[in-house]
Amino acid sequence: MYRFFVNADQIQEGSIRILGDDVNHIGSVLRMRPGEEILISSQDEWEYTCRIKTITGEEVTAEILDAQKPGKELPSKIVLLQCLPKGDKMELIIQKAVELGVTEIIPVASKRCVVKLEGKRAASKVTRWNAIAESAAKQSKRMVIPKVGDILSYREALALAETKDVRLIPYERSEGMTGTRKVLESIRPGQSVAVLIGPEGGFEEKEVSLAMEKGFEPITLGKRILRTETAGLTTLSILMYLLEQD
Repeated sequence: MYRFFVNADQIQEGSIRILGDDVNHIGSVLRMRPGEEILISSQDEWEYTCRIKTITGEEVTAEILDAQKPGKELPSKIVLLQCLPKGDKMELIIQKAVELGVTEIIPVASKRCVVKLEGKRAASKVTRWNAIAESAAKQSKRMVIPKVGDILSYREALALAETKDVRLIPYERSEGMTGTRKVLESIRPGQSVAVLIGPEGGFEEKEVSLAMEKGFEPITLGKRILRTETAGLTTLSILMYLLEQD
């Protein structure tokens, strides 16, 4: 069953209005017709089973048949602070991070980032990245659409993370899986988590020191060097395993 997302003000007593690009997608791409059933999610994590009532060029109206809160989201809010990678790797990172339960993704411009994005080019990328996040949320049956934020400087990203309960920075020079296990296993459901991932060239030592001053705990992901697109997804996979509840 196809899934769509709406804001709270689009939900009325007994029915839901679908607006924007999804209208064309439902009518022209999927060629759906009144009477067909769809799933609709709202940002408050409610899921509605609906039957399409009308389709016009401007909106789709759907009758609510059932409403439930299935609890598909992780109990902790996780923000991925991803230093900009080369090529189209960011698209893969966003897609898989959404599947793994991340709440928000923040692109970060650190010292060794090869990619430089500014102005209209940066805005265009962020728009595309958010479209990828929405598509991944629909495919993985997420209850919310994780947001991809604007590109931040390294210091801006550290400042944003100060509000999180737990701050992690996978770093190839970190030592000891015992310490890493202790840190990760101490995270409790409900705590917010920030994960900071470096670019292809890794972090400069000064950047790691600055992150640690801001409360980030360095962890190791093993004795092998992981690519930037692998390190974040590995960390998120571990967190999903530790935090997922029955």
